Amino acid sequence: MTGLALYTAAARRASATVIEAYSTSFGMASRLLPPGMRGDIQSVYALVRVADEIVDGPGAEAGLGTAECRERLDALEAEVQRALACGFSTDLVVHAFAETARRVGITADQTTPFFAAMRRDLEPVAFQSEDELRDYVYGSAEVVGIMCVRCFFAGRTLPDAEARRVARGARALGSAFQVVNFLRDLGADADGLGRAYLPGVDPAHPTPEAVGRVLDRLEGELRIARATIPSLPAEARPAVIAAHDLFASLARRIRATPADELPRRRISVPPAEKALIVAAAATRASIVRARAPRPATRPARSELAR
Repeated sequence: MTGLALYTAAARRASATVIEAYSTSFGMASRLLPPGMRGDIQSVYALVRVADEIVDGPGAEAGLGTAECRERLDALEAEVQRALACGFSTDLVVHAFAETARRVGITADQTTPFFAAMRRDLEPVAFQSEDELRDYVYGSAEVVGIMCVRCFFAGRTLPDAEARRVARGARALGSAFQVVNFLRDLGADADGLGRAYLPGVDPAHPTPEAVGRVLDRLEGELRIARATIPSLPAEARPAVIAAHDLFASLARRIRATPADELPRRRISVPPAEKALIVAAAATRASIVRARAPRPATRPARSELAR
């Protein structure tokens, strides 16, 4: 292996180290994917994580002010767009993302709203309406779900109705993941970053009723996503089931926690339970694979971009 192929392989390895360092749950689930698909997901995750870190503290810890963090985020987005156009970047994470994106059909339709959501986090957040929350979650999480689906199908097309169903499931799962994290990080987001994402939930004094409403909604999204999994390629299902079930377990633990403790406790799923969930997901997915025919075609890009 020489030239561009060697450079791309090195870039993909660099992206793999990011998910290993930052994500236990998502990392465990992604290991259930076949190597090529796993590398694509790792490339997406790495770019998303780097952008997130610009706005979530490391930049400020390094001495950058808000304006400088904005400049770095703008520069990262510009580099992504250049790499999407030409297929090369001197930034290894961007290069790995662009190589994946060009091959599977991720476009500015996904990256533009994502970077817009990241830019929103450069200033204090206090969402007052569901519309504000939905707009933010679409850019910060739902389009990432679409990117992952693009990696799973890698350009193949589905009939329009099935493509819309898969896209809805991907967006629902991304949204559920994000909102679970909002609840888990309620105190840290408010105290450390000046963010109150959930309308109607006082991050300092959340009530059981307010937390329950948020959990009801995100559990509905998890059900939508779960029902969509049989429409995914067979080789992607174990990882998606595992990710779904890990976050469903986290949601159950949050529901079982007194609301007034949430600002002071970061709820997590114990490592042993995570391992059991991942093992069970692999077993259940093998049963689903045997019962459900694999889609013969790929999801329509025009639908999955929405």
